[in-house]
Amino acid sequence: MTETETNAYDVVVLGAGPVGENVADRTRAAGLTTAVVESELVGGECSYWACMPSKALLRPVIARADARRVPGLRQSVQGLLDASAVLAHRDYYTSHWKDDGQVGWLDSIGADLYRGHGRLTGPRTVTVTGPDGGERVLTARHAVAVCTGSRAALPGLPGLDAVKPWTSREATSSKTVPGRLIVIGGGVVATEMATVWQALGSQVTLLVRGKGLLPRMEPFAGELIAEALKEAGADVRTGTSVESVTRENGTVVAVTDTGDRIEADEILFATGRAPRTDDIGLETIGLDPGSWLPVDDSLRVSGHDWLYAVGDVNHRALLTHQGKYQARVAGAAIAARATGETLLAEPWGAHAATADHAAVPQVVFTDPEAAAVGLSLAEAEQAGHRVKAVDVDLSTVAGAGLYADGYRGRARMVVDLEDEILRGVTLVGPGVGELIHSATIAVAGQVPISRLWHAVPSYPTISEVWLRLLEAHRDA
Repeated sequence: MTETETNAYDVVVLGAGPVGENVADRTRAAGLTTAVVESELVGGECSYWACMPSKALLRPVIARADARRVPGLRQSVQGLLDASAVLAHRDYYTSHWKDDGQVGWLDSIGADLYRGHGRLTGPRTVTVTGPDGGERVLTARHAVAVCTGSRAALPGLPGLDAVKPWTSREATSSKTVPGRLIVIGGGVVATEMATVWQALGSQVTLLVRGKGLLPRMEPFAGELIAEALKEAGADVRTGTSVESVTRENGTVVAVTDTGDRIEADEILFATGRAPRTDDIGLETIGLDPGSWLPVDDSLRVSGHDWLYAVGDVNHRALLTHQGKYQARVAGAAIAARATGETLLAEPWGAHAATADHAAVPQVVFTDPEAAAVGLSLAEAEQAGHRVKAVDVDLSTVAGAGLYADGYRGRARMVVDLEDEILRGVTLVGPGVGELIHSATIAVAGQVPISRLWHAVPSYPTISEVWLRLLEAHRDA
């Protein structure tokens, strides 16, 4: 290319993961011309290295665990998982790391895709350096939406690069099962990947710096999952920090703060996320490279009336479904501002991502599953709400006993005693991931406790836990 091309659009979207795709979908539906810039695969982290491959790996693990709890079936599923078949199942759900289908979808909505590295080079301007080194300048009449997501954050241990540690990407895309795997961390990635690889044949050692697993959920969630991991054969150590990591003749050696020396074939660091904003030209518009981008509830970046930050980059809720929700809100807000429509920015309005504060749902696909929405008891108390926790043992529900022999689980709803609504719900147990949306509706809809009595759960399902929770609240 001998000279720089310049193309003008109504909207330029930086990043073609699920968040960027949804922004583009909403702006195109509103009739705004839209360009999408992507440096890797269209579909992003979720499609190829996170949600889809991890859940494809986990599904056979959970299905086998459930089957082993069913009389007449457990004897048939006592053998090992077919690791090669599980990995092939994972490869199918990542489209073998090819994005043709998602590129076709972008074409179908009329968005223009630019492959290459996009950087802001001034207000409303993105310069794309393509694979051939040529540059294209894209200008935005109304908005630039930064949807570049996040990456795994590695600790500053000396010599860590030489060890070639796994991050979430390697953990979800490995072609082989390591004989021994060290997992560092206690969050969602750490617990899910410990579950997967232990079930596929690895000897997993899970090292957690804090007091327990899943620290952002109710404490009993992490306790039940830690117990299950230990029963599955994993070595779970809490209150443990890693002081050094080396690789000696192919073997990883981790030394803990207590002096323990742990050897493994691979080591996974699942110790947090960092925003992918270090090389997107933030300095050209007065922002700090590598920083999270604070936004208002319409997802617009403070001090920049044309700049939006959607998904992980704004650090509000690092979850794919929540990023897609933000994208729907942001796309609608961009369209409203572009066309001069009234902005509905009040809480729960069409142009306000209110759920980010009050009703974020999440499922951890371990065995047992953990699912939560809204505030934990501690978070509700810290926010100044007058609340109480109502707990029920899930094994007391008829549907749970039918689902699995020896069902173990727990449910909690956090009740606002002044407004008589739910501030949060947490469920832990086999199969509870499919129950969390009813809780999400109750929390997001601020459904009064008195009305929930009229939402009759079908018998005999695990959902009958709702009746048990309301009875426990009434009788307390």
